[in-house]
Amino acid sequence: MRIVFMGTPDFAVSSLEAILDAGHTVELVVTQPDRPKGRKKTLTPPPVKEAALLRGLPVEQPERLRGSETVARIAELKPDLIVTAAYGQILPKAVLDVPRLGCINVHGSLLPSYRGGAPIQRAIINGETVTGVTIMYMAVGLDTGDMISVVEVPISDTDTSGTLFEKLTAAGAKLLSETLPAIEAETVKATPQNNDEATYAPNLTRDDERIDWSRPARSIYNQVRGLSPMAGGFTIWNGEPFKVWGCTAVKRGASAAEPGTVLAVSDDGILVQTGEDALLLTVIQPAGKKAMNAAEWLKGARMTPGSAFGAGGEA
Repeated sequence: MRIVFMGTPDFAVSSLEAILDAGHTVELVVTQPDRPKGRKKTLTPPPVKEAALLRGLPVEQPERLRGSETVARIAELKPDLIVTAAYGQILPKAVLDVPRLGCINVHGSLLPSYRGGAPIQRAIINGETVTGVTIMYMAVGLDTGDMISVVEVPISDTDTSGTLFEKLTAAGAKLLSETLPAIEAETVKATPQNNDEATYAPNLTRDDERIDWSRPARSIYNQVRGLSPMAGGFTIWNGEPFKVWGCTAVKRGASAAEPGTVLAVSDDGILVQTGEDALLLTVIQPAGKKAMNAAEWLKGARMTPGSAFGAGGEA
């Protein structure tokens, strides 16, 4: 098949490579523009662009697909199929109508659950124990099209969004390889989604990173691992943002301590009261410093039991 591929992050790279390895021709790769990255704000190409250039594929990076010259380019190419994977923009009808075999999307959830831009992170944040990949026909709307194929992937208790990305990346590429022959043969039997069962996974914001100590320790633990390794959770210490990159929920009996109160400091880390049980902070990042083991920071920090996180205003 002649295919136009649209994707941006690492999650999409394996799907692009699966298409090429299966012998199909990728006529064009569409991805997001290069973005500033890191403390030095170095302009960095998205992973899909780097992978495409290594394969000698043409790449276009419209800031906004709708109304761009890329739409006309896709129409001129008249591909058999368009494949998207975490592209980051909704395709306009002018693009959806071009390929004779339709447009398909490799989505990192078990649809109709977790439609939207952050299904992997939010599945962990919400404490799910299983997720997966759905390949679906694209329609006008947010991940609403008919489902073609599905694979389940378990979420372990120690998974972060980083490790789950890796699992789903591999699962998605394999599922795509297994699905493309049926699409090419036009023997697909797609299943409509039950919209009544739909849930949503909107893109993460700064507020999603803020730790609310009144929540149960287990819930905060899920929040931190769902945000790692991209952002981490944060609280306030001495009026400054204080990031949490690693932690463990610790069962405890009833406590009179207010949520956010430091219960103990030790070589194991910082034990903090939550709304239910306690949270042991093991990897942290104080303002102006790099991420480090909590025990290392405690050697020179003035933190004592009875002090509290969360005071000092907004970050």
